Amino acid sequence: MNTTLIVFVVLYLLGTLALGVWAGTRIKNTADFAIAGRSLPLVMVVTTTFATWFGAETVMGIPARFVQGGLNAIVEDPFGAGTCLILVGLFFAARLYRMNLLTIGDFYRKRYGKGIEVFCSVAIILSYLGWVAAQITALGLVFTVLTDGAMSATAGMIVGTLAVLIYVVVGGFLAVAWTDFIQMIVLVVGMTVIAFFAADLAGGSDKVLAVVSSQDLWRFWPEPNFTDVAFFVAAGVTMMFGSIPQQDVYQRVMSAKDADTARKGAVIGGVSYILFAFVPMFVVAAAVVVMGNEALELAENDYQRVLPTFVMSKMPLLMQILFFGALLSAIKSTSSATLLAPSTSFVENILKNLRPHMGDRQQLRAMRFTIVAFAGLVLAYAIAMQGTSIYDLVSSAYQVTLVGAFVPLVFGLYWKRASTQGAIVSITAGVSVWIVFFPQVSTFGEFFPGQLAGLLAAVVGMLAGSLAPQVLADRHDPDHHVKGLNA
Repeated sequence: MNTTLIVFVVLYLLGTLALGVWAGTRIKNTADFAIAGRSLPLVMVVTTTFATWFGAETVMGIPARFVQGGLNAIVEDPFGAGTCLILVGLFFAARLYRMNLLTIGDFYRKRYGKGIEVFCSVAIILSYLGWVAAQITALGLVFTVLTDGAMSATAGMIVGTLAVLIYVVVGGFLAVAWTDFIQMIVLVVGMTVIAFFAADLAGGSDKVLAVVSSQDLWRFWPEPNFTDVAFFVAAGVTMMFGSIPQQDVYQRVMSAKDADTARKGAVIGGVSYILFAFVPMFVVAAAVVVMGNEALELAENDYQRVLPTFVMSKMPLLMQILFFGALLSAIKSTSSATLLAPSTSFVENILKNLRPHMGDRQQLRAMRFTIVAFAGLVLAYAIAMQGTSIYDLVSSAYQVTLVGAFVPLVFGLYWKRASTQGAIVSITAGVSVWIVFFPQVSTFGEFFPGQLAGLLAAVVGMLAGSLAPQVLADRHDPDHHVKGLNA
């Protein structure tokens, strides 16, 4: 056990806690707590967007899958995830910003009514279980590696959750934004230095890239047959589209000081994420060169330990400090955002429908209490799901929002004839078809991806549900459609 390394990690954790407490002194109302009072400049919107996306799976999950299956195996993340942010910036950020809403669930209420608001908010909240659980799982692994097994994974999960929970409860999104700003600097500097050191250990970057090329790891496109193409597309759109109707993405859009900053911040953050995700991939490829079969066996059997094992066994103390600083930055930035987002949605879009006369102070108190409750729920879920890979926990989290919330959002923003009936049919069709493709229900999912089938059904449902009543009304009253548009 390296006492010096542990001391540095503890000091780093205490520093972020202190920053969160300081941010808490600036919280005056729910808008400050949930979206930082719509005041962040471009640099902070970029850093908090990038830092939130760059989580445990980017450092430990994506690189191991890359050395096993190449670029084709990671189309979902980082390519799908990063493209999500770019699409948000290009097509959603400015429109949503001008609506001046607190949560993404508020859009569904304003566009379709309270029923759709509640359902979509529940779907969004549930989607965070897997994502936050992945970060908590990674925290448990980090503390186990740091203490050389003296702290169990479960104990590490508990300690890590408490370390994040305190500054999120006290400082809200303002604390998240400031800590993300610091953590991104630590992350970028730390991983970049480690990449150069790893290349030196491997005998030069040319040798690392030669191994990647010899193993055909640059291959991106699937085999040209229907099934492989369908599953490739489904993997890409799961996070690309399923992440768009998410509260954490919306919070970053709304926290900007103006619509143009919101748009640029999302686009720059998405591009930066895709590009920088190649850094940990390069480091793991270097680990394969240096460690040989040992690294490949870890990638196959316990891939989440590849990078930590490489750093702890082959690098000096300074590199270890940089690595764990970068890794904790990645995990804490993601877990803090994903604890805050569903809690905000629950209070604003579910609890307020049950208690409509809550004052601002009561809402703020409820948000903080909900964060604690949700953290406890996710911690229990993460402990129960031990053994599930971090990458799988993250990637499966977005299917429910893909089939249930994405289509009503897009059509609600861009199609004037989208109706509440259309949203109901879309959600019902999308979720129902998705469930039918579950392996416990049928074998359809072996031949065609359930989330893609659910997405297509949701689009058909929106079109049919919105147009059919209008067509019927037009038959009985030819002037009905004109009146409806004029209204």
